[in-house]
Amino acid sequence: MDTMTATHLRYRTFGSGGPKVVLLHGGMQTSANLTRLAAALAGTFTVYVLDRRRDHPGHSLRSEVDDLAAMIDETGAGNVFGLSSGAVVALHGALESPRVERLALYEPPLRIAGFDPVAWLPRYEKELAAGRTAAAMITVSKGTGDLRYVPRAALTPFVRLWMRSDPGVRALVPTMRHDAAVVDQASGPLSRYAAVTAETLLLGGERSPAYLKGVLNGLEPVLPRVRRVTLDGVGHVAADNSGKPERVAAELRKFFR
Repeated sequence: MDTMTATHLRYRTFGSGGPKVVLLHGGMQTSANLTRLAAALAGTFTVYVLDRRRDHPGHSLRSEVDDLAAMIDETGAGNVFGLSSGAVVALHGALESPRVERLALYEPPLRIAGFDPVAWLPRYEKELAAGRTAAAMITVSKGTGDLRYVPRAALTPFVRLWMRSDPGVRALVPTMRHDAAVVDQASGPLSRYAAVTAETLLLGGERSPAYLKGVLNGLEPVLPRVRRVTLDGVGHVAADNSGKPERVAAELRKFFR
């Protein structure tokens, strides 16, 4: 079921009983990308999948954290899952609010040890400005996730075909600058996350970039109430409909309450 709150947040609802869970998607995604994950959880939980507002005036990490707080007010959920940049929002929401009781993070792209997770941004912006949307999408895909080793020449025909068959994908490419802003605005020492009171589950994929594993390595000793799970055979987009969301759901069912 699709719903809009009084604060103009759009979200999808799955299930109608059990503990309440909010899911936050990552970049190049909408709530539609987490429907398989939500459906897999719906037998046990009431699941709310928020459409993150990344293209409205005044967008920032602050506005996204405020939107998450509004969702928690609206639904009464105490469990939050975030994927990628959505995990950054979820982490900062939990840093501010003790209403987040259990927090599951799938590979938040935070800055560590001088590594810049948005180093792809200048090339991406130039390609977008030149009207080369497919090239910009490839730049994002190689810079952020599981396609980093695939040659651009091999990706180009696939991405162009994908955009022709699904116009919604083309519309999402420009929103990545807003995800990059969220990551940039979250810059700071990982030690500050010691103030998170929520019990936290750190999730990652065995095939994910080493940098994202490094982020989890940095967070694990900092967060006061933490456990960690690495999923074999999957990468950064395991929670997406195109990945292995049932594997992620199995871990969330054990963790959330």
